[in-house]
Amino acid sequence: MAIYKRILLKLSGESLLGQSSQGIDTAQLESFTSQVTEIRNMGVQVGLVIGGGNIFRGLSGAKAGYDRVKGDYMGMLATVINGLALQSSFRQSNTPSRLFTSIRMEPVAEFWHRDKVVEALDAGEVCIFSAGTGNPFFTTDTTAALRGVEIGAEMLLKGTRVDGVYSADPEKDPEAVRYDTITFDEVIARNLKIMDQTAFTLCKENNLPIMVFDMNTRGNLKRLISGEKIGTIIQK
Repeated sequence: MAIYKRILLKLSGESLLGQSSQGIDTAQLESFTSQVTEIRNMGVQVGLVIGGGNIFRGLSGAKAGYDRVKGDYMGMLATVINGLALQSSFRQSNTPSRLFTSIRMEPVAEFWHRDKVVEALDAGEVCIFSAGTGNPFFTTDTTAALRGVEIGAEMLLKGTRVDGVYSADPEKDPEAVRYDTITFDEVIARNLKIMDQTAFTLCKENNLPIMVFDMNTRGNLKRLISGEKIGTIIQK
């Protein structure tokens, strides 16, 4: 039985790489969409924000000499490519889904409209949000926080390759301590790098809890939705 009715799932673009060095790994894509389909079939309404780092990152482009604004728009378009891949994978498994963009580009996808999104969620459709916020200088983490607040999500689930929040990078520090729960203020005081500051502040001010968990372990999403203690909860 699901303990949440509506969630916002944030996945990085890099997570779609899987075993590939670039682009989209089809096995990884199928793993993500099948796991989302599983919780959707449990009655959970799912909004999904995907990054574009497997294709292009605005900040990396700026460091390479691209104009920052142009680079950010390139990154937004990369998220649309990933969104189309997710939507295609959902449709192959007969899972109803809708792709929304923050920049008008019909007929590629529908333009973001909160009321249409809520109607689609209520109808059981997985809603994919792409093109970031539609503005440069904002990350897809901020997009996830914003969309989560707008759709009234009960929890923002941040799928990563680690199993929660640690006192230090567990891949570099073997003595790093993992937290089961932690407050927003504690994260700020300890300077833990979980999301960018804008995204984090949006969640804190609007009382949207964040769950950081390992999405790469198949079955974790369903176990989390079913109430098992997986990952780290950040809340007031």
